[in-house]
Amino acid sequence: MRLELTKRADYAIRAVLALSRAADGERLSVRRIAADERVPERFLPQVMGDLVRAGLVEGTVGRSGGYRLAKPRDEISLLEVVEAVEGDSRRRICILRGGPCALDGVCGVHAGFAAAQDDVVGRLRTTTIATVSHPR
Repeated sequence: MRLELTKRADYAIRAVLALSRAADGERLSVRRIAADERVPERFLPQVMGDLVRAGLVEGTVGRSGGYRLAKPRDEISLLEVVEAVEGDSRRRICILRGGPCALDGVCGVHAGFAAAQDDVVGRLRTTTIATVSHPR
């Protein structure tokens, strides 16, 4: 079984981790985040925009501008970062039917997969950026 992040979620997590390692009050440019985290620079502004709209990151334009976390890293969960760029992370497609579970009931594997999904979402909700952030 494969559990993978989209590139967009991967880049968002890397960007937030870079910001979490910055000195207090320091703003990082897209160029610096991209270089430090090996993220394509052309793609990063869209990801940063999503993080700003979600209230996880603050952005300032101009020569001394850049990005920084909008709240302490121990108050930002991995789930918040993923959902900032992906939207609601819950699976809506039935494993067996290939579409939403029908109004007449759920498929035979629904309960097992729903429980596993709840476990993953719960773990991402309780794992903060502070937990996974380490200075380089």
